[in-house]
Amino acid sequence: MLRHAQTLRFDDLGPEAVAATRVFLMDSLAVGISGSGPQVPLTAAIRASAASYGSGASARAWVTGEPLPAPSAAMVNGWQIHSQEFDCVHMPAVVHPMAVIASALIAAAEHKANVDQAPVDGRALITALNVAVDVATLLGISGRAPMRFFRPAMCGALGATAGIAHLHGADAVLMRNALGLTYSHLSGTMQAHVEGSPTLALQIALNSRAALSCWELARHRFPAPQNMLEGPFGYLPLIEGQFDTGPALARLAAGESQMLSVSHKVFPTGGAAHAAQDMLMELRAAHGLSLDNVARIELLAPPLVHRLVGRPYVADMQTSYARLCLPFLLGTVLLDGKVGLSAYAPEKLADPRLAAFAPHLQLLPNDCNDPNALVPQSLRVTLHDGSVLHSHRDAAIGSPQRPLSRDQQLEKFHHCLDHAARPFQAQHRSTLISHIDHLEDIADVRQLVDLLIVEAP
Repeated sequence: MLRHAQTLRFDDLGPEAVAATRVFLMDSLAVGISGSGPQVPLTAAIRASAASYGSGASARAWVTGEPLPAPSAAMVNGWQIHSQEFDCVHMPAVVHPMAVIASALIAAAEHKANVDQAPVDGRALITALNVAVDVATLLGISGRAPMRFFRPAMCGALGATAGIAHLHGADAVLMRNALGLTYSHLSGTMQAHVEGSPTLALQIALNSRAALSCWELARHRFPAPQNMLEGPFGYLPLIEGQFDTGPALARLAAGESQMLSVSHKVFPTGGAAHAAQDMLMELRAAHGLSLDNVARIELLAPPLVHRLVGRPYVADMQTSYARLCLPFLLGTVLLDGKVGLSAYAPEKLADPRLAAFAPHLQLLPNDCNDPNALVPQSLRVTLHDGSVLHSHRDAAIGSPQRPLSRDQQLEKFHHCLDHAARPFQAQHRSTLISHIDHLEDIADVRQLVDLLIVEAP
């Protein structure tokens, strides 16, 4: 894997991988832009904290454009990407591959241009993003036990470090050293997920920062553990516990780009809830379902779905909890038709109709025992008149098996920009989309970052 990370070149990527990179970069930037908005009030705390860590101007916070040291910019932008559970996900790995990675690599590219006087072009960024996503997700699919540590943050940081090292043309020794240092700095457990705490997205932010900080230590020749993946206390045996690298190595040998296995998040909720929402939306549209005529909903799903979104409805829940609470999410689908970025307003979270619906949802096991699987899922809806409706999904909407159309991608893009801290006008949006569509032709990634910023009025 390290050889692949060091030697991958743009010309090695197929056109499908390059196209997928543009698609999921556009998605990640849009979600990161929306994370600046007033619906995420904790963004102010992240920005204030980052500003207190020291001054610098090697990179910028998205939307508002504050100049920051690159690690601090990565922290802010990583938080903005993941703070609404709307960023893309690699389902087989259970890794959000672009949250840590896009925030860290773009900050690293700005730093390289501003400090080292060596601009990063679009082709170099595309290649580094693929290196990073491959490393993060191949580690993720190697895990064989239920997650105890927050894999998106940890695998994301290791992938981001490999991508940063690739941007700098690091040799094998330097890349290994950087990864060893980042492994020593990893953080993030599933406790925040269990509690539905916003600290979950903070874990992304902290690991985004760690990737940049550890790269600087490595390039200044600080020594590091060398067997950071499979040593007796390396990532796989210690963090994952049970692991099998065979499938990952087989994908690597086959030259499979993991960017092609990434899925869109269609709703700003836990990905484990996507298939159920999709099924219920379809049944609602076809049969006029509402909170008034539904007597009971049963969801049959793999154990990971139960672990991630099978939490009970509670009064006074935080937004971060509600995004992972299936009774709230499916009740919202019945009430409003869809869960969007405005679904978590205080009056929505306190709606007594959703509280009354919650006991009427039951999660049941199906025949799938894969600890990393989110599908298949089946839905049974019983109405008050006694009729029963059924639906089934072998793949979630937004997945490679059921990809979003270009129009659907742009619908999400504009929905996100509508919720930014500052208004993105139509021409600004069009120019940003064009730059992403022609990413491989950009001479300096800073030109792209310019378009992620709106000047204060």
